[in-house]
Amino acid sequence: MNIILLGPPGAGKGTQARKLVDERGMIQLSTGDMLRDARSSGTEMGKRVAEVMDRGGLVTDEIVIGLIKEKLEGEQAGGFIFDGFPRTLAQADALAELLGNLDQKLDAVIEMRVDDTALVARITGRYTCGNCGEVYHDETRPTKVEGICDVCGSTNLKRRADDNEESLRTRLMEYYKKTSPLIGYFYAKGDLSVVDGLADIDVVAKSIKAVLDKA
Repeated sequence: MNIILLGPPGAGKGTQARKLVDERGMIQLSTGDMLRDARSSGTEMGKRVAEVMDRGGLVTDEIVIGLIKEKLEGEQAGGFIFDGFPRTLAQADALAELLGNLDQKLDAVIEMRVDDTALVARITGRYTCGNCGEVYHDETRPTKVEGICDVCGSTNLKRRADDNEESLRTRLMEYYKKTSPLIGYFYAKGDLSVVDGLADIDVVAKSIKAVLDKA
């Protein structure tokens, strides 16, 4: 099963992707992680990535599609979760072509819909464990002991530098300009389902499960 999680920064795509990895054995394909892994891999594709990144250039769609192709041709497990890709209509077309060439398909596209004002409140209070990646929030989910991760006991708790209102609204505008057209694209193809991205984490997970069980 191959799925796309769509939604603005902070909608909870990463959190839900980790749940799907744990519960369904799916593989999360995060563009950022793939680029970092490729850069240190020593492969021909990795060398291309390193060259572009070292000169401060933007990695092309062709390279990203090449990295995804390598993943899709390898371990299948429970399928793939595309997180952070596609971001544009051109990338969506390229992904559809790639899947078709590999005799695979996209089973579901799930939009995690949010209210911008509520999202800003959610994100500006967010912090994570730098050791295990667990996510916390000042108001809704603080650590049980201040300064210590509930899961692994690390004291390496951190906030993203851009998790402030001004930066977040800039990132939201960028999302709406470039990525939100994908919502109409996948709706027209009959692939789109919508869940409430601001609901409780477990409620969102159940909503996603319901979509996938029907796919």
